[in-house]
Amino acid sequence: MSSDSKERFASISPAEFFKRNPELVGFSNPSRALYQSVRETVENSLDATDIHLILPSVKVSLDRIDLEKEVYRLTIEDNGIGIPPQVVPNAFGKVLYSSKYTIRQTRGMYGLGVKAVLLYSQMYQDRPFEVQTSPRGSNRVYYFKLKIDISRNEPIIFHRSSIENPTGWHGTIITVYLVGDWLRSKQKIYEYIKRTYILSPYAEFTFRDPEGNITYYPRVTNKLPRPPEEVKPHPYGVDIELLKYLIATLRYQYDVRSFLINEFQSIGEITAEEILKQAGVSSSTPASKLTDDQISKLVEVMKKYEKFRPPSADALSTLGEELITIGLNKVFSPDMVSAETRKPKAYQGHPFIVEAGIAYGGAIPPSEFPIVLRYANKIPLVYDEKSDVIWKVVEEIDWRRYGIEENQFPLVVLVHLCSTKVPYKSAGKESIADVEEIEKEIKFAIMSAARQLRLFLLERKKQEDERKRMLTYMKYIPELARSLAVFEASNENEIDSRAKELEKKLIEIVSKKVGLNDPTLYDKLKVEIS
Repeated sequence: MSSDSKERFASISPAEFFKRNPELVGFSNPSRALYQSVRETVENSLDATDIHLILPSVKVSLDRIDLEKEVYRLTIEDNGIGIPPQVVPNAFGKVLYSSKYTIRQTRGMYGLGVKAVLLYSQMYQDRPFEVQTSPRGSNRVYYFKLKIDISRNEPIIFHRSSIENPTGWHGTIITVYLVGDWLRSKQKIYEYIKRTYILSPYAEFTFRDPEGNITYYPRVTNKLPRPPEEVKPHPYGVDIELLKYLIATLRYQYDVRSFLINEFQSIGEITAEEILKQAGVSSSTPASKLTDDQISKLVEVMKKYEKFRPPSADALSTLGEELITIGLNKVFSPDMVSAETRKPKAYQGHPFIVEAGIAYGGAIPPSEFPIVLRYANKIPLVYDEKSDVIWKVVEEIDWRRYGIEENQFPLVVLVHLCSTKVPYKSAGKESIADVEEIEKEIKFAIMSAARQLRLFLLERKKQEDERKRMLTYMKYIPELARSLAVFEASNENEIDSRAKELEKKLIEIVSKKVGLNDPTLYDKLKVEIS
């Protein structure tokens, strides 16, 4: 066998891997890439603000700077906590370096974010990435120009400087140059920003597009959702490699009993003893001395143990019914809104909470199917709609039970899934997989909100029936009042005034008879009856 016929083996860096496979993270074409770049950078800005109890102010601008190649300059500015200057190079120039590798709800999952944007940027044009940042409380603004060394997965720093910060501004401004397709991505980008605003009415957004159009979404409430807290892993979510990692990164030398109690949620002294007994491991064994067989047996026992408390929901951050109601009212101006936040549940050791909102009527145009707004950890899911479990649940609901006529849906259905691990169908994070526990909670949440819609429609029908009955009686009230006035009046001059008095009394009697809560309805409907 010649040397030429031998297979060659080599390793590549994480940066090289994602550069070679951009479609895995949503950068499959120039249209999708422009949308994904806006999405990733906006999500970074929101995570830098609301989870730190800062009311977000996010400015997005897109400028076309090269007509021939369709190169765009994307700039995102926020008022977040900022980034320490010593962290900036790795935070933006090292793939899989992130603050998101903890057990708590975050908008992102993989810590790629703007790094994926930068990798895509470098593939088709040569300008570096620009970052301006000032950490909260800092008296300086720091400026960087960066690229990623793809083969080494390290930042390349082209420029670094700082200036005084006399205004006290804190936050981050990111500028990146991209080959994109504005005309094809325009609708999706606008839809993404609108849907983000619906779920974040405590934020203000300004968007300037390449055509010079400016869209502004004002802040309508100062109420922020409770931020998520970092929690310890739950035993149901542990595997062999995670257990080995936890042992290898221990700060203290624990025996295995203390290790279980201190490094996991839902394990106390009695539970730890039961687990170790079933696994056949001595409680005095140092955690660092556990063999592979002992680790494997511990994981097996923890997976089957049925007495653990459910995972803590402290790692989750829901919007709550009030914020969902505010957002739907602001954007859609409906006749009614109902919202429901379910109690925490868990799947495979991961806590999750489902929220749902329904908006009906008003400015919502009737259609053959409800407008479905899908969210995961406060992120709008715009693509792959019909492959999502949320769409599946909405499609299976019999809306006639809730008073909706077939093919007449002036209806918006919003569903928000919060979890420390959202089961996305792909790395592009655009659709949620069919997980039985999650699907069931989505159904219950929508049905609960829909029951409030049913009550609203029943009340509206009752009022409409009252109105029709009133219209029927109204036709005869003036004539009846005048006929009675003829008998009661002492002379012809008193007939008109007496008729008016009798008309008022008859209106009161009729209003009570038909159960009207609004006795002024007669006056309101005079124009219609005439």
